[in-house]
Amino acid sequence: MGTKSRVAVGAGISTVAVGLLAWARVRKAQNALEANRIRLNETLPVHSKWWRDAAKTEGELLYVAIGDSAAQGIGASAPRNSYVGVIADHITAATGRSVRMVNLSVSGATVALAVADQLPRFADLQPDVVTVAIGANDIADFDPARFEEGIRTVFSALPDDAIVADLPCFYLPWNEKKVAVGNAILRRVAAERALTVVPLHDTMKRQGLRGIVTQFAEDLFHPNDRGYRVWASAFLPAVTAHVVRRFPRRPVAVTTDGAAQQHPDAQAS
Repeated sequence: MGTKSRVAVGAGISTVAVGLLAWARVRKAQNALEANRIRLNETLPVHSKWWRDAAKTEGELLYVAIGDSAAQGIGASAPRNSYVGVIADHITAATGRSVRMVNLSVSGATVALAVADQLPRFADLQPDVVTVAIGANDIADFDPARFEEGIRTVFSALPDDAIVADLPCFYLPWNEKKVAVGNAILRRVAAERALTVVPLHDTMKRQGLRGIVTQFAEDLFHPNDRGYRVWASAFLPAVTAHVVRRFPRRPVAVTTDGAAQQHPDAQAS
């Protein structure tokens, strides 16, 4: 074998070795990602039970959430750190009133599943605050007609002051095309009911590369604590305006010695 042939063979072997090494790293990353997804899936019943238990805690105001795994807080360090928990804490801070949280969301819920499972339970409630973030799970197998039918059903069941989010940012171009169609449908149907739509998609998109790198859980799909705070920030201006208008903060009474004292009506609902 000549020198040139040996060089060519050596280069070929090196190329194969590099390719095999790269493939091994890809497979290792894929396996790690799948392990992370499995780990987060194992938290589903834990989060679901936490929210069922939380719903038993009484409050002066009733906050009801309709949604999917994001409302459940999958990917957060604790269920309370979902955007629903952040919003509930903000309602208390803005009004000075305690909040009962009823989180009707179900992990993996599509719009159709929300119609079948969450709306029947919602019908028995008389909430003071309602947030809706549903439809992200429809994107994988997106059907515009089916999506619109479901969204119409969900929105028709909501009170006039419900606050709904548009679909989140998926970042990947082929998914973003479907999200754009879904959000156009969602906003058009919401406008027919004069429902408030908050800009979840744009709020996430403005985070840019920083959001992609720092605001997702280890499954690279669900938000982490930082990501859920971003989700909550999309809701908070509308939620604040709603609760301050309906439930203005009670004045604090002051005793003759200058000490602050809870207003006599503070226990009224």
